[in-house]
Amino acid sequence: MWVAGHRGMAGSAIVRRLEREDCEILTVGRDRVDLRRQEAVEGWMADARPDAVFLAAATVGGIHANDTRPAEFLYDNLVIETNIIHGAWKAEVGKLVFLGSSCIYPRMAPQPMAEDQLLTGPLEPTNQWYAVAKIAGIKLCQAYRRQYGCDFISAMPTNLFGAGDNFDLQQGHVAAALLAKIHRAKVTGADTVELWGTGTPLREFLFVDDLADALVFLAERYSGEEHVNVGTGVETSIRGLAELLAEVIGWRGEFRFDTSRPDGTPRKLMDVSRLTAMGWTAPTSLRDGFAQAYRWYVDHLDSGALRGAA
Repeated sequence: MWVAGHRGMAGSAIVRRLEREDCEILTVGRDRVDLRRQEAVEGWMADARPDAVFLAAATVGGIHANDTRPAEFLYDNLVIETNIIHGAWKAEVGKLVFLGSSCIYPRMAPQPMAEDQLLTGPLEPTNQWYAVAKIAGIKLCQAYRRQYGCDFISAMPTNLFGAGDNFDLQQGHVAAALLAKIHRAKVTGADTVELWGTGTPLREFLFVDDLADALVFLAERYSGEEHVNVGTGVETSIRGLAELLAEVIGWRGEFRFDTSRPDGTPRKLMDVSRLTAMGWTAPTSLRDGFAQAYRWYVDHLDSGALRGAA
C-alpha cells in the first residue's frame, strides 16, 4: 500500500490506520521523489509496484493561504494528482483512493451537500483554485475507470483536524489556527482572542483518524465512479468551535470578531447518507477528538518539532 503524502496530516493518519492491517506500507519522501515531476513519479512506481495507492499528497492551507497563493494551489495539486493517477494506470495498480475536499461544492450549494451537487454552481472564490484541482482529480479517476477499467475511487472529506495539522496562524486551517491562538492566550494570560469574520459560518469537522478509517473501509468495500462524502453530518459555528476549544484548552476569556476579514462559505455541511448506508459512521465525538488533538499539540510544542508553531 503506497500512501502518497505520508508526512501530511491525512497521510500520516492513513499510515497509522494501515499499521493495523496485514500489509506492507510504502512511503517515499520529497527528497527522493518530487511528486510534481512525472518522470520521477512513474519511475518510482514502476520499481515499487504498489498494489494500492492512497493519494493524500497535496498543497493545502486555509483561506489566507488559498487566496494569496493561487498558482501554487492550482498547479501543485493538478500535477501531483495527474502524475500519480496516470502512473497508477501505467503500473497496473489494483486500487487507488483519491482524497479530495468538501470545497469542490458550489458556494451556495443546498445543505447538506450531496454528491450530486458537484458542478451545479459557482465555487467559493477564496478557495476556488484548490477546488478546481480537486474536481479535476475526481474526473481523472472517473476517466481512467471509463477508458481503462481502473478501480480508482474518490472520497471527499469535510474539514479535518488532529495530529499532524498545520498550526500556523496565517497558513493553517481554521480549527488548528484557533487551537494554537487560544493556547497562546492561555499561556500568555491574554483576556481576549481575535477571530476572523463574524463567527457565524457553519462548519463540519472530522477527526483525521476517523477519516483514515473511512478510507480503508471504502478501499475494501466500494468500487464506483461517483465520489463519496466522508464526514460526520454534524455542524457547528466558528464561534461554537472557538468556545469548545476554549473549554478543552482551559482558557476563560472573550472573543472579538474582526468583521473586515472574510467568512468564506456561509455554511458547509456534508450529506453522508451514502457512506452511512454502506455501514460506516464517525466514531469520535468533536470534544474527544479535539482533546486528543490538543494533547498532541502540547506534546509536540514542548519538543520544538511542531509545524507552524512559531
